[in-house]
Amino acid sequence: MLRVLFVDFNSYFASVEQQLRPELRGKPVAVVPVRTDTTCCIAASYEAKRFGVRTGTNVGEAKQMCPGLQIVDARHGHYVRFHNELVELIDTLIPVEQVMSIDEMACTLIPKFREREAALSLASKIKREIAEKVGECMKCSIGIAPNVFLAKTASDMQKPDGLVVIEEKDLPQCLYDLELRELSGIGQQMERRLRSQGINSIRELCALDRREMRVAWGSVEGERYFEALRGAVLPEREVQHRTLSQSHVLEPKLRNEKDAYAVLSRLLQKAMMRLRHEEWLSGELVISVKYASGERWGDSLTLQETDDTMELLRIMEQLWHRRPHGLKKPFYVGMVLAKLVHRGNHTPQLFQAPAKRQESLNKALDALNERFGKHAVYFGSAHEALDSAPMRIAFNRIPNLDLEGDE
Repeated sequence: MLRVLFVDFNSYFASVEQQLRPELRGKPVAVVPVRTDTTCCIAASYEAKRFGVRTGTNVGEAKQMCPGLQIVDARHGHYVRFHNELVELIDTLIPVEQVMSIDEMACTLIPKFREREAALSLASKIKREIAEKVGECMKCSIGIAPNVFLAKTASDMQKPDGLVVIEEKDLPQCLYDLELRELSGIGQQMERRLRSQGINSIRELCALDRREMRVAWGSVEGERYFEALRGAVLPEREVQHRTLSQSHVLEPKLRNEKDAYAVLSRLLQKAMMRLRHEEWLSGELVISVKYASGERWGDSLTLQETDDTMELLRIMEQLWHRRPHGLKKPFYVGMVLAKLVHRGNHTPQLFQAPAKRQESLNKALDALNERFGKHAVYFGSAHEALDSAPMRIAFNRIPNLDLEGDE
Protein backbone atom coordinates (compact mmCIF):
# COMPACT_ATOMS: atom_id res chain seq x y z
CA MET A 1 0.00 0.00 0.00
CA LEU A 2 1.24 3.50 -0.85
CA ARG A 3 1.16 5.68 2.28
CA VAL A 4 3.71 8.50 1.85
CA LEU A 5 4.44 11.17 -0.74
CA PHE A 6 7.85 12.77 -0.27
CA VAL A 7 8.72 16.16 -1.81
CA ASP A 8 12.37 17.14 -2.36
CA PHE A 9 12.99 20.58 -3.88
CA ASN A 10 15.85 20.55 -6.37
CA SER A 11 18.88 22.81 -5.76
CA TYR A 12 16.62 24.73 -3.44
CA PHE A 13 18.65 27.85 -2.53
CA ALA A 14 19.82 28.31 -6.12
CA SER A 15 16.28 27.76 -7.45
CA VAL A 16 14.89 30.45 -5.14
CA GLU A 17 17.55 32.86 -6.39
CA GLN A 18 16.69 32.04 -10.02
CA GLN A 19 13.00 32.55 -9.28
CA LEU A 20 13.64 35.94 -7.69
CA ARG A 21 16.20 37.05 -10.29
CA PRO A 22 15.15 36.16 -13.86
CA GLU A 23 18.58 37.15 -15.19
CA LEU A 24 20.02 34.07 -13.43
CA ARG A 25 17.67 31.57 -15.09
CA GLY A 26 19.39 29.05 -17.30
CA LYS A 27 22.81 30.10 -15.96
CA PRO A 28 25.14 28.23 -13.60
CA VAL A 29 24.64 29.64 -10.10
CA ALA A 30 26.55 29.06 -6.86
CA VAL A 31 25.16 30.37 -3.56
CA VAL A 32 27.86 31.33 -1.05
CA PRO A 33 27.89 32.48 2.61
CA VAL A 34 30.71 35.01 2.09
CA ARG A 35 32.22 36.65 -1.00
CA THR A 36 35.64 35.04 -0.91
CA ASP A 37 37.30 32.32 -2.98
CA THR A 38 38.38 30.49 0.18
CA THR A 39 34.86 29.64 1.31
CA CYS A 40 32.61 26.85 -0.03
CA CYS A 41 29.44 26.81 -2.08
CA ILE A 42 26.36 26.07 0.03
CA ALA A 43 24.20 25.39 -3.05
CA ALA A 44 24.59 25.02 -6.80
CA SER A 45 22.05 25.14 -9.61
CA TYR A 46 21.73 22.17 -11.96
CA GLU A 47 23.45 24.22 -14.65
CA ALA A 48 26.47 24.47 -12.31
CA LYS A 49 26.25 20.82 -11.25
CA ARG A 50 26.80 19.78 -14.87
CA PHE A 51 30.31 21.21 -14.51
CA GLY A 52 30.91 19.31 -11.27
CA VAL A 53 30.13 22.15 -8.86
CA ARG A 54 28.46 20.80 -5.73
CA THR A 55 27.56 21.85 -2.20
CA GLY A 56 30.90 22.04 -0.42
CA THR A 57 32.97 22.86 -3.53
CA ASN A 58 35.59 25.53 -2.86
CA VAL A 59 34.49 28.78 -4.55
CA GLY A 60 37.87 29.38 -6.18
CA GLU A 61 37.85 25.86 -7.62
CA ALA A 62 34.20 26.22 -8.71
CA LYS A 63 35.08 29.30 -10.77
CA GLN A 64 37.77 27.33 -12.58
CA MET A 65 35.49 24.32 -13.14
CA CYS A 66 32.57 26.36 -14.45
CA PRO A 67 33.23 29.35 -16.75
CA GLY A 68 30.56 32.00 -16.33
CA LEU A 69 29.58 30.81 -12.86
CA GLN A 70 27.30 33.36 -11.17
CA ILE A 71 28.28 33.84 -7.51
CA VAL A 72 25.29 34.83 -5.38
CA ASP A 73 25.22 35.83 -1.71
CA ALA A 74 22.95 33.63 0.41
CA ARG A 75 19.69 35.27 1.48
CA HIS A 76 18.29 32.89 4.08
CA GLY A 77 15.25 35.00 4.87
CA HIS A 78 13.98 34.47 1.31
CA TYR A 79 14.58 30.73 1.54
CA VAL A 80 12.53 30.50 4.73
CA ARG A 81 9.69 32.58 3.25
CA PHE A 82 9.55 30.39 0.14
CA HIS A 83 9.64 27.30 2.36
CA ASN A 84 6.69 28.51 4.41
CA GLU A 85 4.72 29.33 1.25
CA LEU A 86 5.46 25.90 -0.27
CA VAL A 87 4.46 24.01 2.88
CA GLU A 88 1.22 25.99 3.08
CA LEU A 89 0.43 25.31 -0.59
CA ILE A 90 1.16 21.58 -0.46
CA ASP A 91 -0.81 21.22 2.77
CA THR A 92 -3.94 22.43 0.92
CA LEU A 93 -3.57 19.44 -1.42
CA ILE A 94 -2.35 16.73 0.95
CA PRO A 95 -1.52 16.74 4.70
CA VAL A 96 2.13 17.62 5.35
CA GLU A 97 3.02 15.14 8.07
CA GLN A 98 6.65 16.07 8.69
CA VAL A 99 8.97 18.86 7.56
CA MET A 100 12.31 17.10 7.27
CA SER A 101 14.43 20.14 6.31
CA ILE A 102 14.20 23.45 4.45
CA ASP A 103 13.75 21.59 1.14
CA GLU A 104 12.15 18.26 2.12
CA MET A 105 8.76 17.26 3.48
CA ALA A 106 6.85 14.02 3.95
CA CYS A 107 3.09 13.94 3.28
CA THR A 108 0.52 11.35 4.35
CA LEU A 109 -1.52 9.86 1.54
CA ILE A 110 -5.18 9.80 2.54
CA PRO A 111 -7.09 6.68 1.40
CA LYS A 112 -8.35 8.05 -1.92
CA PHE A 113 -4.74 8.70 -3.07
CA ARG A 114 -3.23 5.34 -2.06
CA GLU A 115 -3.65 3.65 -5.42
CA ARG A 116 -0.84 4.17 -7.92
CA GLU A 117 -2.72 6.20 -10.55
CA ALA A 118 -4.39 8.44 -7.99
CA ALA A 119 -1.04 9.09 -6.27
CA LEU A 120 0.62 9.92 -9.59
CA SER A 121 -2.20 12.29 -10.48
CA LEU A 122 -1.82 14.04 -7.12
CA ALA A 123 1.95 14.39 -7.57
CA SER A 124 1.47 15.94 -11.01
CA LYS A 125 -1.04 18.38 -9.55
CA ILE A 126 1.40 19.39 -6.80
CA LYS A 127 4.04 20.17 -9.43
CA ARG A 128 1.57 22.24 -11.48
CA GLU A 129 0.31 24.20 -8.47
CA ILE A 130 3.86 25.01 -7.38
CA ALA A 131 4.79 26.27 -10.85
CA GLU A 132 1.64 28.38 -11.14
CA LYS A 133 1.41 29.79 -7.62
CA VAL A 134 5.00 29.92 -6.33
CA GLY A 135 7.21 29.95 -9.42
CA GLU A 136 8.32 28.01 -12.46
CA CYS A 137 11.87 27.65 -11.17
CA MET A 138 10.76 25.77 -8.04
CA LYS A 139 11.20 22.25 -9.40
CA CYS A 140 10.84 19.26 -7.11
CA SER A 141 11.37 15.51 -7.22
CA ILE A 142 8.56 13.45 -5.69
CA GLY A 143 8.84 9.94 -4.31
CA ILE A 144 5.79 7.81 -3.45
CA ALA A 145 6.14 4.64 -1.37
CA PRO A 146 4.81 2.63 1.59
CA ASN A 147 6.93 4.51 4.17
CA VAL A 148 8.96 7.70 4.58
CA PHE A 149 12.31 5.96 4.16
CA LEU A 150 11.39 4.46 0.78
CA ALA A 151 9.56 7.59 -0.39
CA LYS A 152 12.68 9.67 0.31
CA THR A 153 14.77 7.08 -1.54
CA ALA A 154 12.37 7.26 -4.50
CA SER A 155 12.62 11.08 -4.57
CA ASP A 156 16.41 10.77 -5.00
CA MET A 157 16.20 8.27 -7.85
CA GLN A 158 15.22 10.78 -10.52
CA LYS A 159 16.47 14.38 -10.46
CA PRO A 160 15.68 17.08 -11.28
CA ASP A 161 11.89 17.29 -11.51
CA GLY A 162 11.46 13.53 -11.02
CA LEU A 163 8.50 11.36 -10.06
CA VAL A 164 9.12 7.78 -8.89
CA VAL A 165 6.77 5.25 -7.28
CA ILE A 166 7.97 2.28 -5.21
CA GLU A 167 5.31 -0.33 -4.44
CA GLU A 168 5.69 -3.28 -2.09
CA LYS A 169 5.60 -5.69 -5.03
CA ASP A 170 8.69 -3.93 -6.46
CA LEU A 171 10.77 -4.54 -3.31
CA PRO A 172 13.62 -5.06 -2.89
CA GLN A 173 14.57 -5.58 -6.54
CA CYS A 174 13.88 -1.97 -7.50
CA LEU A 175 16.68 -0.86 -5.16
CA TYR A 176 19.42 -3.16 -6.48
CA ASP A 177 20.85 -0.66 -8.97
CA LEU A 178 21.48 1.94 -6.25
CA GLU A 179 24.78 2.34 -4.42
CA LEU A 180 24.86 1.72 -0.67
CA ARG A 181 25.43 5.42 0.01
CA GLU A 182 22.26 6.31 -1.93
CA LEU A 183 20.13 4.86 0.87
CA SER A 184 19.21 7.29 3.63
CA GLY A 185 21.06 6.48 6.83
CA ILE A 186 24.13 4.96 5.16
CA GLY A 187 26.92 7.49 5.33
CA GLN A 188 30.65 7.11 4.83
CA GLN A 189 31.31 5.37 8.15
CA MET A 190 28.35 3.02 7.84
CA GLU A 191 29.33 2.12 4.28
CA ARG A 192 32.86 1.34 5.48
CA ARG A 193 31.44 -0.82 8.27
CA LEU A 194 29.21 -2.78 5.88
CA ARG A 195 32.00 -3.32 3.34
CA SER A 196 34.28 -4.60 6.11
CA GLN A 197 31.65 -7.30 6.67
CA GLY A 198 31.55 -8.25 3.00
CA ILE A 199 28.36 -6.31 2.21
CA ASN A 200 29.15 -4.36 -0.97
CA SER A 201 25.76 -3.90 -2.62
CA ILE A 202 22.11 -3.35 -1.78
CA ARG A 203 21.38 -6.84 -3.14
CA GLU A 204 23.72 -8.29 -0.51
CA LEU A 205 22.26 -6.00 2.16
CA CYS A 206 18.70 -7.11 1.41
CA ALA A 207 19.77 -10.76 1.59
CA LEU A 208 20.47 -10.42 5.32
CA ASP A 209 17.84 -11.58 7.79
CA ARG A 210 16.73 -9.46 10.75
CA ARG A 211 19.36 -10.87 13.13
CA GLU A 212 22.17 -10.46 10.61
CA MET A 213 21.08 -6.87 9.97
CA ARG A 214 21.27 -6.11 13.69
CA VAL A 215 24.79 -7.57 13.80
CA ALA A 216 25.80 -5.54 10.73
CA TRP A 217 24.66 -2.29 12.39
CA GLY A 218 25.84 -3.30 15.83
CA SER A 219 22.54 -2.16 17.32
CA VAL A 220 18.76 -2.50 17.16
CA GLU A 221 18.86 0.13 14.41
CA GLY A 222 19.72 -2.71 12.04
CA GLU A 223 16.36 -4.33 12.75
CA ARG A 224 14.58 -1.03 12.05
CA TYR A 225 16.45 -0.81 8.76
CA PHE A 226 15.42 -4.39 7.89
CA GLU A 227 11.76 -3.45 8.37
CA ALA A 228 12.06 -0.10 6.54
CA LEU A 229 13.56 -1.77 3.45
CA ARG A 230 10.48 -3.96 3.26
CA GLY A 231 7.96 -1.13 3.46
CA ALA A 232 7.03 -1.31 7.15
CA VAL A 233 5.82 1.88 8.86
CA LEU A 234 7.98 2.49 11.91
CA PRO A 235 7.22 4.85 14.80
CA GLU A 236 9.38 7.97 14.83
CA ARG A 237 12.00 8.03 17.55
CA GLU A 238 11.97 11.00 19.88
CA VAL A 239 14.90 13.33 19.19
CA GLN A 240 16.65 14.73 22.24
CA HIS A 241 17.36 18.48 22.13
CA ARG A 242 20.91 18.57 23.46
CA THR A 243 22.66 21.64 22.07
CA LEU A 244 22.00 24.98 20.44
CA SER A 245 24.78 26.33 18.26
CA GLN A 246 25.71 29.32 16.12
CA SER A 247 28.79 29.85 13.94
CA HIS A 248 30.04 32.25 11.29
CA VAL A 249 32.82 32.45 8.71
CA LEU A 250 34.24 35.95 9.06
CA GLU A 251 34.45 38.29 6.12
CA PRO A 252 38.07 39.28 5.32
CA LYS A 253 37.67 42.73 6.90
CA LEU A 254 36.56 41.12 10.18
CA ARG A 255 39.46 38.71 10.50
CA ASN A 256 40.98 40.33 13.56
CA GLU A 257 40.52 39.64 17.26
CA LYS A 258 38.36 42.68 18.06
CA ASP A 259 35.80 41.99 15.34
CA ALA A 260 35.90 38.23 15.91
CA TYR A 261 34.95 38.83 19.54
CA ALA A 262 32.11 41.17 18.51
CA VAL A 263 30.72 38.55 16.08
CA LEU A 264 30.95 35.89 18.77
CA SER A 265 29.03 38.15 21.15
CA ARG A 266 26.33 38.71 18.52
CA LEU A 267 26.04 34.96 17.92
CA LEU A 268 25.64 34.35 21.63
CA GLN A 269 23.02 37.08 22.08
CA LYS A 270 20.98 35.67 19.17
CA ALA A 271 21.28 32.15 20.58
CA MET A 272 20.14 33.27 24.05
CA MET A 273 17.01 34.89 22.63
CA ARG A 274 16.14 31.64 20.88
CA LEU A 275 17.01 29.63 24.01
CA ARG A 276 14.49 31.61 26.07
CA HIS A 277 11.86 31.43 23.34
CA GLU A 278 12.09 27.62 23.35
CA GLU A 279 12.18 27.57 27.18
CA TRP A 280 15.55 25.91 27.61
CA LEU A 281 18.33 26.58 30.10
CA SER A 282 22.01 25.97 29.34
CA GLY A 283 24.54 24.39 31.69
CA GLU A 284 27.64 24.76 29.51
CA LEU A 285 29.11 27.25 27.05
CA VAL A 286 31.59 26.14 24.38
CA ILE A 287 33.38 28.58 22.09
CA SER A 288 35.74 27.82 19.21
CA VAL A 289 37.93 29.73 16.78
CA LYS A 290 39.61 28.63 13.54
CA TYR A 291 42.59 30.61 12.25
CA ALA A 292 43.90 31.33 8.77
CA SER A 293 47.01 29.31 9.68
CA GLY A 294 44.85 26.18 9.96
CA GLU A 295 45.14 26.05 13.74
CA ARG A 296 42.08 25.75 15.96
CA TRP A 297 41.26 26.65 19.52
CA GLY A 298 38.27 25.90 21.69
CA ASP A 299 37.34 25.94 25.36
CA SER A 300 34.29 25.47 27.56
CA LEU A 301 32.93 26.19 31.02
CA THR A 302 30.20 24.43 32.96
CA LEU A 303 27.81 26.68 34.87
CA GLN A 304 24.59 26.62 36.85
CA GLU A 305 21.78 26.17 34.31
CA THR A 306 20.61 29.58 33.13
CA ASP A 307 19.03 31.56 30.30
CA ASP A 308 20.52 34.89 31.38
CA THR A 309 22.38 36.66 28.57
CA MET A 310 24.55 38.75 30.90
CA GLU A 311 25.77 35.64 32.72
CA LEU A 312 26.67 33.86 29.46
CA LEU A 313 28.43 36.97 28.11
CA ARG A 314 30.49 37.04 31.32
CA ILE A 315 31.41 33.37 30.83
CA MET A 316 32.23 34.03 27.16
CA GLU A 317 34.59 36.86 28.10
CA GLN A 318 36.28 34.61 30.65
CA LEU A 319 36.79 31.90 28.02
CA TRP A 320 38.02 34.41 25.43
CA HIS A 321 40.82 35.56 27.71
CA ARG A 322 42.02 31.95 28.02
CA ARG A 323 42.80 31.65 24.31
CA PRO A 324 46.46 31.42 23.18
CA HIS A 325 47.58 34.90 22.14
CA GLY A 326 50.15 33.74 19.60
CA LEU A 327 47.48 32.79 17.06
CA LYS A 328 46.61 35.46 14.50
CA LYS A 329 43.89 36.17 11.94
CA PRO A 330 40.77 34.27 13.05
CA PHE A 331 38.48 33.42 10.13
CA TYR A 332 35.73 31.40 11.87
CA VAL A 333 34.04 31.66 15.27
CA GLY A 334 31.44 29.40 16.79
CA MET A 335 29.61 28.85 20.06
CA VAL A 336 27.50 26.04 21.50
CA LEU A 337 25.04 26.14 24.37
CA ALA A 338 25.23 22.62 25.77
CA LYS A 339 23.80 20.55 28.65
CA LEU A 340 20.36 21.93 27.91
CA VAL A 341 17.52 21.39 30.34
CA HIS A 342 13.93 22.37 29.66
CA ARG A 343 12.70 25.04 32.05
CA GLY A 344 9.95 22.74 33.29
CA ASN A 345 12.51 20.11 34.34
CA HIS A 346 14.95 22.52 35.99
CA THR A 347 15.66 22.15 39.72
CA PRO A 348 17.13 25.35 41.19
CA GLN A 349 19.86 25.21 43.80
CA LEU A 350 18.52 25.10 47.35
CA PHE A 351 20.02 28.41 48.44
CA GLN A 352 19.95 30.18 45.07
CA ALA A 353 18.29 33.60 45.24
CA PRO A 354 15.60 34.18 42.59
CA ALA A 355 17.10 36.25 39.73
CA LYS A 356 13.97 38.31 39.13
CA ARG A 357 15.78 41.42 37.92
CA GLN A 358 17.76 39.51 35.29
CA GLU A 359 14.66 37.61 34.20
CA SER A 360 12.68 40.84 33.81
CA LEU A 361 15.55 42.44 31.87
CA ASN A 362 15.80 39.50 29.44
CA LYS A 363 12.04 39.49 28.85
CA ALA A 364 12.11 43.22 28.15
CA LEU A 365 15.02 42.85 25.72
CA ASP A 366 13.29 40.04 23.84
CA ALA A 367 10.01 41.93 23.65
CA LEU A 368 11.67 45.08 22.30
CA ASN A 369 13.69 43.17 19.70
CA GLU A 370 10.68 41.17 18.53
CA ARG A 371 8.62 44.35 18.17
CA PHE A 372 11.14 46.82 16.76
CA GLY A 373 13.75 44.60 15.07
CA LYS A 374 16.76 42.55 16.06
CA HIS A 375 19.05 45.57 16.57
CA ALA A 376 16.66 47.58 18.71
CA VAL A 377 18.42 46.68 21.97
CA TYR A 378 21.64 44.71 22.43
CA PHE A 379 24.66 44.43 24.69
CA GLY A 380 27.52 46.67 23.59
CA SER A 381 30.06 43.90 23.01
CA ALA A 382 28.24 43.08 19.73
CA HIS A 383 28.13 46.69 18.47
CA GLU A 384 30.81 46.26 15.78
CA ALA A 385 29.09 43.15 14.39
CA LEU A 386 25.47 44.24 13.94
CA ASP A 387 25.64 43.66 10.19
CA SER A 388 27.53 40.39 10.53
CA ALA A 389 26.52 36.81 11.33
CA PRO A 390 23.11 36.89 9.62
CA MET A 391 20.53 34.17 10.08
CA ARG A 392 21.56 30.73 8.84
CA ILE A 393 19.49 27.66 8.05
CA ALA A 394 20.57 24.42 9.69
CA PHE A 395 19.97 21.10 7.93
CA ASN A 396 17.02 20.04 10.06
CA ARG A 397 15.73 23.27 11.59
CA ILE A 398 13.76 26.06 9.93
CA PRO A 399 14.42 29.44 11.60
CA ASN A 400 11.53 31.47 12.96
CA LEU A 401 11.65 34.70 10.92
CA ASP A 402 9.83 36.70 13.60
CA LEU A 403 12.44 35.64 16.14
CA GLU A 404 15.63 35.28 14.10
CA GLY A 405 15.11 37.10 10.81
CA ASP A 406 17.68 39.70 9.82
CA GLU A 407 16.33 40.87 6.45
